[in-house]
Amino acid sequence: MSLRRTRILVASTLAAAAGHALADTPTPMAPAQGVVSLTTNANAEVTKDLLAVTLTTTKEGQDAAAVQAQLKQALDAALAEAKKNARPGQLDVQTGNFHLSPRYTNKGVINGWQGSAELIVEGRDMAAIGQLTGRITTLTIAGVAYTISRELREKTEGEVAAQAIARYRAKAADYAKQFGYTGYTLREVNVQSNDMPPVRPMARMSVNAMSAASDAALPVEPGKGNVTVTVTGTVQMTR
Repeated sequence: MSLRRTRILVASTLAAAAGHALADTPTPMAPAQGVVSLTTNANAEVTKDLLAVTLTTTKEGQDAAAVQAQLKQALDAALAEAKKNARPGQLDVQTGNFHLSPRYTNKGVINGWQGSAELIVEGRDMAAIGQLTGRITTLTIAGVAYTISRELREKTEGEVAAQAIARYRAKAADYAKQFGYTGYTLREVNVQSNDMPPVRPMARMSVNAMSAASDAALPVEPGKGNVTVTVTGTVQMTR
């Protein structure tokens, strides 16, 4: 075979391969026409209806069993007082952390024991919870948190979501009209509510301050919280 003919065959093969490659390459899709991304939201301010109070005590000594017994005695007394007033949903009582650990010298030798115990009182009857904390004398207040209960949040979210969706639909119809279309259809939509806010414990008081106030009811003022629902998505405007 002559050199010229060989060159012609190679060129033909390369051209055919290039043609197949072009044929196999997918044709890029034309960008969607008349598609608009939208975001709306609605929110409601509600009074926080759930109060949680954490009470605690700390003990220390040379003997682990003695420290544990002191913690148990203090917790049992507080628990007995709290259970007298317990009402499901209104005033619930539960024990929290119970911790006992060795205390070391700077040489790594155990020279005693220390521990702590917690009691958590929570519910919707804030006045009763505030009064109860004043009657518990074996534990002191370590933290206070006001939140929106799941029931109130879900109820409020349903109402707020309806408002946010209505605003989304109204905005979609208005935009379609302004762009010269007669209507729209939903392509995709996402409805999100804000997460539960983090628990914000009150600032810890000094031991002396807490002891002095241990026989007084805890003042309660729940304040407000926000429930927000956001609707995002895209719509296809139609002729």
